[in-house]
Amino acid sequence: MFADKTLTPRETVRLCALGTIADANQTYAEVAQQVRDFITRITGPSLDLLGSSMELLQIEGLIRATDGSSLDDSTPLEITDAGREEFRRLMTANLRSSSDLSKLVTAMKFRFLHLLPPEDRCGQAELLLDARETELNRLLDMRTAHGDRGGPFKEWLDHEITQTERALAWLENFCDTIPQTITDSAAPESAAAPA
Repeated sequence: MFADKTLTPRETVRLCALGTIADANQTYAEVAQQVRDFITRITGPSLDLLGSSMELLQIEGLIRATDGSSLDDSTPLEITDAGREEFRRLMTANLRSSSDLSKLVTAMKFRFLHLLPPEDRCGQAELLLDARETELNRLLDMRTAHGDRGGPFKEWLDHEITQTERALAWLENFCDTIPQTITDSAAPESAAAPA
């Protein structure tokens, strides 16, 4: 049977934690905050993603305290050789082409929008627009917080912002056409009524 070698949500958090520590030795509290901030800025708040424990990384020998102490908020951390191997394994994992559940839900909303009553169509169009505006705001916040690093991350972020702005403009136009679509769909009924 085919083995799925894409990352689970838990592995995604592990990758972020290991990469953050490998990038610069920091304290437990600093790493936890950076991981939380980074993931939240990309995906929005998610208990599924943020429930992973860094203590487990230490138990597994992937990170350690630089001074040999036990973990607390002020403990300085470093990545171990085993941690670097795990980081490389996670970084080189396959990408799942449609792993984002919200993309599937969005597609279904568009696919079945015509089945809703007219007033609900407008509400759903606005909901989709609001979601995209929230996504753009998260990306802009990410650029403010981390855009000064430059390199591939900044290039990717700028690309994502451009794509999201284009999608937002498309959705705004789509929302503007919803009332017209409702009027058009109602027209045959009103035309048929006198007959």
